Amino acid sequence: MPNRDFPDNEDRKLEKALTNKIIDGYFGSSESWLRAILRMCYFSLGYVDGQLVFVVECPNQAVAKRLSRKTYPFRGVVYYLTDDFSAGGRSLFCYWDEKQAIWNCFDTRTNSWQSLSSLTSTTANTE
Repeated sequence: MPNRDFPDNEDRKLEKALTNKIIDGYFGSSESWLRAILRMCYFSLGYVDGQLVFVVECPNQAVAKRLSRKTYPFRGVVYYLTDDFSAGGRSLFCYWDEKQAIWNCFDTRTNSWQSLSSLTSTTANTE
């Protein structure tokens, strides 16, 4: 996730390429509405509490909430990307709340929303 204090779309090329690759390869047979809203998002891998997670950065609250109700298609994405049998199916669906200056994220591990002051991507070691 980018630092909201320093937005730079040039630095997001890798995340956008990853997003498009996943949508085309993994969600190719999904409903068209799902593919359409996913193209508005950024995907990344990161670690939360030492666990590899799939992060979906949504453009707004409406998209994040809609995706949070449709978590089943995302359960295998970490395995799809890493071929790691021990990787969990944990995902975060996040959006930036400008007024409160926080990230609001739906965590599929707890099936609940949480507020985070920052989200930073870390390189997920998949070897």
